[in-house]
Amino acid sequence: MSSRPIAKISKAITTREGAGMIIRRGFPTQGLDLFDPFLLLDHLGPVDYRPGEAKGAPDHPHRGFQTVSYIIEGDMEHEDSTGLKGSLKSGDVQWMTAGSGVVHSEMPSKLMREQGGRVHGFQIWVNLPRSKKMIPPEYQEIPSSQIPLIGNPEGTATFKIVAGEAFGIKSPVRTETPILYLHIHVTKGKSASQMVAKDFNACIYIISGSGYFGLEEKSKAGEGNLILFKNEGESIDFQA
Repeated sequence: MSSRPIAKISKAITTREGAGMIIRRGFPTQGLDLFDPFLLLDHLGPVDYRPGEAKGAPDHPHRGFQTVSYIIEGDMEHEDSTGLKGSLKSGDVQWMTAGSGVVHSEMPSKLMREQGGRVHGFQIWVNLPRSKKMIPPEYQEIPSSQIPLIGNPEGTATFKIVAGEAFGIKSPVRTETPILYLHIHVTKGKSASQMVAKDFNACIYIISGSGYFGLEEKSKAGEGNLILFKNEGESIDFQA
């Protein structure tokens, strides 16, 4: 088994989205347009809102791709032009297929807007294959309790399997494109690795902390860094 070498390490940019949310954008940026099949990676927070401060993304259109919202902390509400509505709490995932088109809003819950609180999460956009660009809109809302969380055999890290399969365990999320989406926590000072299919692009975004990536030429990266790997080798290797 060979380790994938690093192609590039970039820094997320700070920008505003929606009604004024401050987010860190891994891509697209001036130095990184997209990362096939992913179109966008946004990191919100962690931010502690005071009463009346919480902001979201009012009505906005999507078409031809999927939006994936992963809430690490917080309480969000969504509603769209098809009449669907729901809520996302800490640890939950929403995998929305915009397909032929939908107008969508994502806002902090009424309680969060009134009383304040902490919000932390991610949104990733996944391109749809050309043949599926105009499929009907669809939602998958997966509560945290149904998303597999597993430790690696070495006992050095935990892997939350948001989408795809790891260690023989599959996420309940259905995807239109083969994807592996993991939230990994590595014990300080310990190492871990993850197998990656040869035909997959691979990247890591660091939510917090820092670490070393790769085996032969270790590179250090920290919070807000995006590490892109070359399409060579079968594993991604890292040390906290």
